[in-house]
Amino acid sequence: MATVEVSFTPLAAHVRTARLVATAVARRSGVAEALLDEVRLAVGEACSRAVEAHRLHCPAEPVRIALTSQGGRFEVEVTDTGPPYAGPAASVSAGRPRSGSAGAGLPPGFGVAVISGLADDVQVSETETGTSIRMSWPSAGPEA
Repeated sequence: MATVEVSFTPLAAHVRTARLVATAVARRSGVAEALLDEVRLAVGEACSRAVEAHRLHCPAEPVRIALTSQGGRFEVEVTDTGPPYAGPAASVSAGRPRSGSAGAGLPPGFGVAVISGLADDVQVSETETGTSIRMSWPSAGPEA
């Protein structure tokens, strides 16, 4: 299956659309019906984290999502262009400071912990140009 790429303005209202697209592509990629809620929730959490990072640091930049299915895996990568978290937990949780935001009171890395509980495999990569969360689930391959 070819990669489906989506980019959207970092507004909370667009997270719902991203979840719907991810669920539709996962279904088409052969992800079991029982796993579609996990895909929807994990993608929503990753996109919400990206929207928050963009809202605070680069509101004019779009959030990007890439969805693909190959080798028996359905993979979603959500990429933001906010600065990396510079705290001591960065290597463990890849969290972002939340002071003064709608997520205030949640520990850094909380979103990644939720995503890790929903996806089979989660990889978080931070660079100076942003953060990427890559998640995957088993799939039966694309439908004909």
